[in-house]
Amino acid sequence: MKVDNLIIGAGIAGITLARRIAEEKNESVLLVEKRNHIGGYCYDYRDLEGILIHKYGPHIFRTDNTKVYEFLSRFTDWYDYQHKVLTYVGGHYYPMPINLDTVNNYLNTNYSSADVIEYFDSTRVKIDAPKNVEEVITSQVGKEFYNQFFKNYTEKQWGVDPSKLPPEIVARIPIRANRDDRYFSCRYQGIPIQGYTQMLQNMIDHKKISVLLNYNFYNHRDEIDAVNVYCSAPIDEFYEYRFGSLPYRCVSFKFERHNVEKYQPVSVVNYPNENAYTRITEFKYFTNHQSKNTVIAKEYPSGEGDPSYPIPLKENIKLYEKYNELAKEESVTFIGRLGTYKYYSMDQIVDEMVEMKL
Repeated sequence: MKVDNLIIGAGIAGITLARRIAEEKNESVLLVEKRNHIGGYCYDYRDLEGILIHKYGPHIFRTDNTKVYEFLSRFTDWYDYQHKVLTYVGGHYYPMPINLDTVNNYLNTNYSSADVIEYFDSTRVKIDAPKNVEEVITSQVGKEFYNQFFKNYTEKQWGVDPSKLPPEIVARIPIRANRDDRYFSCRYQGIPIQGYTQMLQNMIDHKKISVLLNYNFYNHRDEIDAVNVYCSAPIDEFYEYRFGSLPYRCVSFKFERHNVEKYQPVSVVNYPNENAYTRITEFKYFTNHQSKNTVIAKEYPSGEGDPSYPIPLKENIKLYEKYNELAKEESVTFIGRLGTYKYYSMDQIVDEMVEMKL
C-alpha cells in the first residue's frame, strides 16, 4: 500500500494533522488506529438514554488561543459549558480551585477578599524558587491546604510523592479572592454539541483522508509504503522498547448507572484523601442532559494499563531523549502527548498541529 502520508494513531493530534495535510498539501493521508474507534482518549459516545459519555475521563475544551478555537469551530458548534469542580474533604464539598468560599467554609471564618489574601500571605511557606510540586503549592497556599486538598490527590494521580515531582507539573495554583467557582477562566470554553467523536469525524471527512481501525501498525510495518510517517503512539513502543520502557501513568474507570437524576452537585468531584479513586465524573452535566437516571465514572490511576500521562521525572526525560535521538536519524515525526512524552492539554496539542510546518 502506497500513501503520501502515514499517521499512526487517530486521536486529536493525528486527526488535526491529517486534516491540515489533506487541505493544505492536497496529499493522501492514511490514519491507522489500533482501537475500534477514532478519537483516542477524546472518544465519547451516547448511551441508551442519550447521555454523552467520555469513555476515557472528562475532556473539557478550553483555550485562550483564538486560532485553535477557530480551527476546531469549523467542525463543531459548542455547548457553552463552564466547568465546576468540588473537592470532598472531611465529609464536605469545597470549591476548587480555592476561592473565598473554600477558605471560609473550610476554616469556618468570614474573611473578605482582602482578608483571604492576607491569610495566605501569612501561611504560605516562603520559598523563592520552588524545586518541586510540594514547594510550589505550599509556597502559595501553606501547609494546611496543601495537606488536605493537594498532597494525597497528587500522589494518587502520579504515583510519586509530590516532593519528587518537577514544579512545572502544577505551575501556578490559582487562588481566587472572590467567589468565582469556575475551574477555568479561559476565554473559550465548551463541549462539542454532538461530542468529540463527531467533531473529529467531521475533520476526517475529506476525500484525501482514509482510516483503518482495528489496525495495529506494529504487526504490519512492511505493508505500508509512505513518503512521510507521523506517530502519535508512544515513542518507546515504536522502537520496540530498545532502551527500555518509558514510565507512563495509566488510568482505569469504573462506570456506574444510578437511578437518580443527579448523583453529585457538579460534574467532577475530587477525592484527595482516603478513597482509592481520585475523582468522580457525572457526565450529564456537560450538556445539561435531562434524564431520570445518571452515569458516573470513578477514576483509578495506576502504573499498569494503556499509557495516559508521561511522568516527567528527570530520569524519564533522559530516557526519552535517547529515543528522540533515534527519531532524528529517521524520517519519522513524533506528535502528541505520547509521541513527544509531554504532559499536553488538548488545546496545546491542537496548537502544535496547527502550527507545525508541513
